[in-house]
Amino acid sequence: MTTTMTLDRARPEASRREGHYKWIALSNTTLGVLMVTINQSILLISLPDIFRGINLNPLTPSNTSYFLWVFMGFLLVTAVLVVSLGRVGDMYGRVKMYNLGFAVFTLFSVLLSVTWLSGTAGALWIIVMRVFQGVGGAFLFANSSAILTDAFPSDERGKAMGINGIAAVSGSFLGLVLGGVLAPIEWHLVFLVSVPFGLFGTVWAYRKLQDNGIRVRAKIDWLGNATFAVGLVALLTGIIYSLLPYGGHPTGWTNPWVLLGVFGGVAILGLFLFIETRAPSPMFRLGLFRIRAFTAGNIAGLLGALGRGGLQFMLIIWLQGIWLPQHGYSFSQTPLWAGIFMVPLTVGFLVMGPVSGVLSDRLGARGLATAGLMVSGSAFLLLELLPMNFSYLWFALLIFLFAIGMGLFFSPNQASVMNSLPPDQRGAGSGMLNTFQNSATVLSMGLFFTIVTLGLAADLPTHLYQGLTAAGVAPAAARLVANEPPIGSLFSAFLGFNPVKELLGPTGALAHMTAHQAAYVTGRSFFPRLIEQPFANGLHLAFDFAAGATLIAVIASALRGNRYVHSAQPVPVELAEGAAESASAVGLVEETPVGVAAR
Repeated sequence: MTTTMTLDRARPEASRREGHYKWIALSNTTLGVLMVTINQSILLISLPDIFRGINLNPLTPSNTSYFLWVFMGFLLVTAVLVVSLGRVGDMYGRVKMYNLGFAVFTLFSVLLSVTWLSGTAGALWIIVMRVFQGVGGAFLFANSSAILTDAFPSDERGKAMGINGIAAVSGSFLGLVLGGVLAPIEWHLVFLVSVPFGLFGTVWAYRKLQDNGIRVRAKIDWLGNATFAVGLVALLTGIIYSLLPYGGHPTGWTNPWVLLGVFGGVAILGLFLFIETRAPSPMFRLGLFRIRAFTAGNIAGLLGALGRGGLQFMLIIWLQGIWLPQHGYSFSQTPLWAGIFMVPLTVGFLVMGPVSGVLSDRLGARGLATAGLMVSGSAFLLLELLPMNFSYLWFALLIFLFAIGMGLFFSPNQASVMNSLPPDQRGAGSGMLNTFQNSATVLSMGLFFTIVTLGLAADLPTHLYQGLTAAGVAPAAARLVANEPPIGSLFSAFLGFNPVKELLGPTGALAHMTAHQAAYVTGRSFFPRLIEQPFANGLHLAFDFAAGATLIAVIASALRGNRYVHSAQPVPVELAEGAAESASAVGLVEETPVGVAAR
């Protein structure tokens, strides 16, 4: 096995690492993250205009799967591919793979922006193009952290991860605003907005970024890659389809195909682990999990994402379906204003993300990351104290507190994981961290929607029937509407549709009501008042689940050990054989206030 190290031909490595190259690497990878996160969040606001543009109603039961795949397909693809593409970057050059990601992402952004089909054909075109766009995003995510780790010395990586994290959060907010502005003008602009960023970033990355990491040539582990992809796709697809009602049940957890996907996916992932212990050049070296900082950081990251992933969508539905309509906003306006009222979440992370990164470079990750998780877990419990029709000041303070906690956690945890990796495994290790976080986000959304839907299913039918009949709706129509799966009401609120109009429209009941009665039941306050108590029951259970997951993450983070970085030399054989019995067996070093000492 031959080890090669690619050097910058124009200047010595030390000069490049300490000079301006690290800032070139940071600014380019930050642009990549910004572009991808804008693209993800812009759809939250734009989906109603996109589906109107292709003449497809996403709330029709036969079309709901199209809505889910347009919304979730990108996240699923990135979760599945980041480990494989990170490993390919380790083998053939992280910058090459990163550059390819910029080009692929840009190409499919162009193809999305020229969508001309309508109906189901248009939805399928968007889904397929989004999937391939997700491949480009996976190339970027898989290699950006590794490129930063190669470019920055170990005592500056927390700062770099913190600044890079700002782009992720800023992109999420900018996407909401851009979607709210562009989609009503022309929905194709939602996809076109990524193209200038992509073209500039592709050329800039090709001209300026250089591979300066250690690479170990090896054969691609095709069987490992295949079993990992199939297993994770099956698992995440099962979770996505669990959101749809099945056989008279409010969720899809009784659907045999959902159960086959979830349990079959877990079984195939078990087979993947078995294969990796015997592959001569495994896709992912399981011996890395013998490094305590790597394992603890990944577990903490996974559980942190499990707690916060679905919660963010629940907060948006809380705003869009209940709070904003009761404060004078029409349902069509709620997606944009929900993004605006979530600004404290962005501000908290922007304030704390880079600060925590700089502090972790000096103090280590364990204390900061653990404290951050404790703060965010406390915010979950405090949110339970808010009434459904809350005073915004308290809501803003609590989501700001949550963001402070996550900002305090993210950068130190990311830097701790990346510092612990052997130089030749940084791509695969970064990919595993991203896979855990993205997969946990999908799982979190499935669990949160399930918890809230079950809470709604227990009480909402009675509330709806009584409220509708009292308002003048015919009992037969009210009963029909009350028995509809509650997930439809959540999706309506999430997409900015008037839930009562969507529910009563097919029954024709509105046509048999007086103008005053119809205006009342389709008004801004009728549905929110009916749903707020059933929604609160499910939401509090979801908060409890998030707090519990975060508590376990606190324990994992506290067990990560003292601050340390891996030595500069790759040790693929030892890791492949799993011979590292402790951190010291794989050449870990511990940073001290006065220097670097071998452990």
